[in-house]
Amino acid sequence: MNTKSAIFAAAAVLLAGAATPAQTAQKNLEFELSSASGNYLVGVYASKLRDTDTAADFLGRALNDDPNNKTLVERAFILSLSSGFIDRAEALAERVVRFNKRHRMSHVVLGLRDARKKRFESARKHFRQAAYTPVGELTSALLEAWSYAAQGKTVETFAALESLNKNEAFSNFKVFHGALIADFLGLPSRADAAYKKADERAGTTLRVVQSYGDYLQRTGRKDEAIEVFEKYLATGRRSPIVRAALENLQKGKKLDKFITSASDGMAEAMFSIASALSDEQNIDVSLIYVQLAMSMRPEFDVARVLLGEIYEDTKRYAKAVETFKLVSADSALRPNAEIQIAVNLDNLEQSDEAIETLRAFIKREPSSYDANVTLGNIQRSHEKWTDAVDSYSRALELVPEINQNHWTLLYFRGIAYERSKQWALAEPDFLKALELQPDQPAVLNYLGYSWIEKGLKLKKAIKMVAKAVELRPNDGYIVDSLGWAHYQLGEFERAVKHLERAVELRPEDPVINDHLGDAYWRVGRKLEAKFQWRHAKDNKPEEKDLKVIEQKLLKGLPEIEPPAPSANGTDPSKS
Repeated sequence: MNTKSAIFAAAAVLLAGAATPAQTAQKNLEFELSSASGNYLVGVYASKLRDTDTAADFLGRALNDDPNNKTLVERAFILSLSSGFIDRAEALAERVVRFNKRHRMSHVVLGLRDARKKRFESARKHFRQAAYTPVGELTSALLEAWSYAAQGKTVETFAALESLNKNEAFSNFKVFHGALIADFLGLPSRADAAYKKADERAGTTLRVVQSYGDYLQRTGRKDEAIEVFEKYLATGRRSPIVRAALENLQKGKKLDKFITSASDGMAEAMFSIASALSDEQNIDVSLIYVQLAMSMRPEFDVARVLLGEIYEDTKRYAKAVETFKLVSADSALRPNAEIQIAVNLDNLEQSDEAIETLRAFIKREPSSYDANVTLGNIQRSHEKWTDAVDSYSRALELVPEINQNHWTLLYFRGIAYERSKQWALAEPDFLKALELQPDQPAVLNYLGYSWIEKGLKLKKAIKMVAKAVELRPNDGYIVDSLGWAHYQLGEFERAVKHLERAVELRPEDPVINDHLGDAYWRVGRKLEAKFQWRHAKDNKPEEKDLKVIEQKLLKGLPEIEPPAPSANGTDPSKS
């Protein structure tokens, strides 16, 4: 069942009362919940699932039936805006401001509409009406400044930016957009000073680096531009945009101008705010701002990639695929977009298509480190261990020199080697990963646990797992490893202590519950052991584990056989 069908079905059940879900879903799918209450319910439910397209569609239908409902108008406006239905959002914004003159986003939308139509005085009136929250003040000031810049009004432009002085959090926005505007207006002295200041304050920010490098090469300072790009890349950041710009300069090619119009500047302002708000708490607001950025600059690939990332972060994987596919074929961001398409296909449980997408890409671009790593990650997640080893190995071959940033790659290849029963190759990868990243909890845990399972270096192994727990005490899987390590060593009371904690942290995990059941049995708590095994069974263990658990529920664990005496008659466990 696709997302929209699932929404219909769930909403239908709520409307239906006693009817069965299947009957009600079928009935309402046929009529598409055409009543006003049905449309409203589907819209609200879809918005809770962040399916903004479906929500906007059905709340729009509900609004047709109840056109004077202020709550519906406002909600339909926000959802239309979130979905990028800008024409619809503009029409709804006109209605919103009639009954709510202080509706910030409606004024921003109407102001941007007027700016596109060159009605700058009207646009500024709307922008000023939006300036009554901190984000509103920032939005208003940047857009007002760019609207004055569009008319070449220098004094008014920079006066608008000065209004940002009252909030220190806005200083970087002011400096950056001050540089862009001075450059746009042809004020080289002012642009020089502002770009330098922006570089000092935020020289690790992609858009600052990109715009400053472009400005330097346009003003005849190609070597300085190269230095700015190289400094950024030297920090370990791997932006394809900066890499492409650097390569173009080294080949003697000119860069595309960063800002070519005031509309571009307004789009950049919206993108700046969207980027700053893209954390989990503000991501829905970020979505709105990135849609506004693209309304001012439709072919804005950096914004489009951020939009795809927002869809991915909010688990709207089909929308992410759709968005990444729209990144321009000639953009430096296109290769990364193709990789993200594969990632999101895998998120949609279309793993075969994801793998084939990456293989086709690697065939065209065999030197792509990211594509090979991503392919390895997808193969590893689907237990294609040998294939994952091959992909990770190809990625490592592309690395000129292995450094501490590559510990994860070695760790993942070590896992793939170990799971494909190639321990002799796995162990060196884990050791190398620890050499690059000492005390990394995941590696300490995996290597230590593997040694314990194989009866190797037991004292060192248990110290490693204990260290991992110390570093990550609330990781149920790592705590389980320590408990199971004690169990393997016959220290059952200690095992119980740690495994009980692991179950508290991961009560739904069948393996951890199974381990605790075993430990309880060994310390004589047999009723509790059977309870844990039943809990493990109910939590859908793997088929091979399920059979073992069922046997334990029937017969318990076998007695531990005492160690055989050695040839000289001593107990080997005491030697």
